[in-house]
Amino acid sequence: MVTFIPFGERPNREGVEYAAKLLIREGLVEESEVKTVEGNKLETIAGKINPDCCYITGEHLVTYAILEKLRPASLISLDAHTDLLHDYLDHGSWLAYALEERKVHRAAVTGPVLMIPTSKRTKLWTRRVRIYPALPRTRRSNRGWKSYLNLTNHDVEEVLEDVKRYLGKEVYITVDLDVLRPEYRIARFQHGELTLDQLLDILEGIKEKFKVLSFDITEISDRIKRSRAGKKALIEVFSALRG
Repeated sequence: MVTFIPFGERPNREGVEYAAKLLIREGLVEESEVKTVEGNKLETIAGKINPDCCYITGEHLVTYAILEKLRPASLISLDAHTDLLHDYLDHGSWLAYALEERKVHRAAVTGPVLMIPTSKRTKLWTRRVRIYPALPRTRRSNRGWKSYLNLTNHDVEEVLEDVKRYLGKEVYITVDLDVLRPEYRIARFQHGELTLDQLLDILEGIKEKFKVLSFDITEISDRIKRSRAGKKALIEVFSALRG
């Protein structure tokens, strides 16, 4: 089964509904495989979700509800944002709260470009998570400034080996399609720096090195209806993960 979760604001709901039609039309999903979970509240969604091989969502907050059901030990998030803000639960903080509440034990965020809190008063979760930015970034440590292992100065093999040492072999994967560059026009907010080929290389490496327990593809909005590159990206990412 493939679970489609049209949760959130209208553009996100319509994006998921379109994604279901697209994947069926492309022959990647049979109509008999489709399960749709609907609800206006996160608690409602969490109560309706069943364990599945894959989930398609419009709002990354839904991953928090999926983790509540599956409780994987380790997670790899491919995202333009760390989603580690720690002020209140939403699409920019779901991972922080999932880690704090032990819905997942450890996580690795790969491909982010937005690394810092939005203000001095904004809290940022830092425990039991490692970050592998798309671009060169530094962080303050006890020994001064230290560079992150990143996707610009290090190859995918090196990054994923470090991820594997940290997380172990079995992982849940969440792919926020805003990790792709702006020209793909899939998500509603800030996009990242990866090309589709770069993202597919990372996914291929993950499938070679890890046992993928389940996955979700998220932050699909109605913009995908008008984006040829966006449609291609969804089709190829879904095929890479499910194939």
